[in-house]
Amino acid sequence: MTEAGTHARPDWYADADDAGRSRAVDRARSAFVAANGRQPAGVWAAPGRVNVIGEHVDYNGGICLPFALPHRTYVALAPRSDDDRVSVVSAQVQDADSGQGRPRWEGQLADVAPGTVDGWAAYALGVPWALREAGHPVPGFDAAVDGLVPLGSGLSSSAALECAVAVALDAVAGLGLGASDEGRARLAQACVRAENDIAGAPTGGMDQAASLRSRAGSATLIDCTDFSVRHVPFDLAAAGLELLVVDTRAHHALADGQYGSRREACERAAALLGIRWLREIAPADLAGAVDRLRDLVDDPEEADEMVRRVRHVVTEIERVRQTVALVESADLEGVGPLLDASHASLRDDYEVSSVELDVACESARTAGALGARMTGGGFGGSAIALVRRADTEAVARAVAAAFADKDLAAPAFLRAVPSAPAERVDA
Repeated sequence: MTEAGTHARPDWYADADDAGRSRAVDRARSAFVAANGRQPAGVWAAPGRVNVIGEHVDYNGGICLPFALPHRTYVALAPRSDDDRVSVVSAQVQDADSGQGRPRWEGQLADVAPGTVDGWAAYALGVPWALREAGHPVPGFDAAVDGLVPLGSGLSSSAALECAVAVALDAVAGLGLGASDEGRARLAQACVRAENDIAGAPTGGMDQAASLRSRAGSATLIDCTDFSVRHVPFDLAAAGLELLVVDTRAHHALADGQYGSRREACERAAALLGIRWLREIAPADLAGAVDRLRDLVDDPEEADEMVRRVRHVVTEIERVRQTVALVESADLEGVGPLLDASHASLRDDYEVSSVELDVACESARTAGALGARMTGGGFGGSAIALVRRADTEAVARAVAAAFADKDLAAPAFLRAVPSAPAERVDA
């Protein structure tokens, strides 16, 4: 190992404890007042999420096992009583002169439509558009955004922004959806439509369900055929374990075409096989499905690629089932090898990993992690490692050293704890 690698120090994100959350509420409120010259009606927040296992299966009708993070995006918001205007300012976006986009968006809510808003504002403005499209009366409003979910980290900062706006608008418009899981499922649908149609990211809905419908202390088993949920107690601390998140700081984006191309391949495979979802293929039937696809696709290279995509989806869904069984039998350490298998499948069959993600997982395992895999859409973003609590700092140091040794940008770390869903936070 090089001298740089030997002396690398882990960079930890600030823990999202009570003090950190209070500061975030104050920042959002202060940003609102500075931008609008009045007090907000309240401050709402929605969490990012980490997916324990079940990647790229949501749009295939699969099952996945995410949970909400303590790290949240905060929205201070107030309705406008006299017009349809919207003004949204973000403390996380720099001035346009920096090349980082506009920190403020202003316009008429009635003018928001697919193709009219881009960048970070599309995630915020897409939500009121989708709620109106669903028949809900949403007023014009002013809002200020701040947050603790690392941007571009694959921990779904975009869904956290959408869901924070959703619960804020639900409250100020009196929609009454946030009071029940059924209503929150409808809010999640609006957030998915915002991301798909306004932001242009063809995601499948896991992120929004996790942000709006999770429960503190539990992972959320989501059935993506109907988005029903089951809460699975996930007490890492009782087992002497932690889930370490490694943000590789290799920026992750879902609207760049790579995510969409994999979704299209899966949908085409399902159509060729005469099924709605790839989930309908049982593990025992995978070999037969693969043979049929090779017969139906003329181009051998295209057939090989499609087979790899299908194999990942079918085996990943089975890994989720096995993970839930282990967790419910209190064998959390047994989940480690399934994380390793998931990463290998995402790297080799689905081809959504990266150098940074591979280095994070390999170095974490070498340093004693029980298992590790990329989490989120891939092409950068974050990895997770299941570690014994006594080993957390040592594993983080080893990963940081491995990045330095390979001249990669320094990663950052956080501890993932199953946390509460989107809610008002200043009451």
